[in-house]
Amino acid sequence: MGVEVSVEGLTKSFGSQRIWKDVSLTLPSGEVSALLGPSGTGKSVFLKSLIGLLRPEEGSIVIDGTDIMQCSSKELYEIRKLFGVLFQDGALFGSMNLYDNVAFPLREHTKKPESDIRTIVMSKLELVGLIGAEDKLPGEISGGMRKRAGLARALVLDPEIILVDEPDSGLDPVRTTYISQTLIDINAEIDATVLIVSHNINLARTVPDNIGMLFRRELVMFGPREVLLTSDEPVVRQFLNGTMIGPIGMSEEKDEAQMAHEQALVDSGHHAGGVEDVEGIVPQMQATPGMPVRQAVARRQERVRSILYALPEAAQYAILQSLDADQYDSAQYTDAYSGSDASTEVIAR
Repeated sequence: MGVEVSVEGLTKSFGSQRIWKDVSLTLPSGEVSALLGPSGTGKSVFLKSLIGLLRPEEGSIVIDGTDIMQCSSKELYEIRKLFGVLFQDGALFGSMNLYDNVAFPLREHTKKPESDIRTIVMSKLELVGLIGAEDKLPGEISGGMRKRAGLARALVLDPEIILVDEPDSGLDPVRTTYISQTLIDINAEIDATVLIVSHNINLARTVPDNIGMLFRRELVMFGPREVLLTSDEPVVRQFLNGTMIGPIGMSEEKDEAQMAHEQALVDSGHHAGGVEDVEGIVPQMQATPGMPVRQAVARRQERVRSILYALPEAAQYAILQSLDADQYDSAQYTDAYSGSDASTEVIAR
């Protein structure tokens, strides 16, 4: 099972430019999480911070019991072995065929014989649907195939944590869905902790168990997928519905005058793009038939039950709808909840 990643009070700047501040969240063991946000909000910077490529000024990043903000270079090297990373462009070596690209980490970091390396490489290529393409160079294949080859390479050391940076970048909606399905299948196969950084709305609605969102240099929220998908936060609704109406603008955020002007246009009949006020929660993508059962599903159900009363009411209702009715009587719960003064603070840790 993948390991838990706990981030507390993380703050990162480049010179005088603050990227984000006081970010706190926990990636539950073996679950799939997504970090969303408009372009330029520091999502990729967050990923690079998790693996120690960038060093935030404040906070802690605890991975498998080790705070990488405080550990030695040798300890960090060992912690990095827990990770598999898929970069935006696949980061393949252009002069190597796909087989050698995927084999590279095994040859670099292990002393396995070539016979064992071949077995591992071919199994990972099969997992991402690239059997038969192993002799091709990266320049001879499509962007989607390069993404999958990069994913196969990220998996060869059997990581416990998989970081995926913009898996939809440069891909059409169909190929993005294939990559999304592959990530769910991989989670079912190896039970790794997965974090996907994206601004793809369809991926956000259908893939993760947990969702967070960065905006205005802060983490807006992080928690079970139902929390964000039922949220009334203007920035969340605008992002998920892909409309111009809301605080997000071309330069990340708008002033009040611009927001009022755009709302007046909509009130007069102007279409603001997107699909406003999408109701309900789209069913989560499931592992392909024939794959192992995703162990994360049962663990997540137990976890959200334990924090249910601290979640917003709309999220509670959505979660109850998805739980086994024989194990959880939603009617009794609704009666018990009615009139209560439960906290609506999102549980981020």
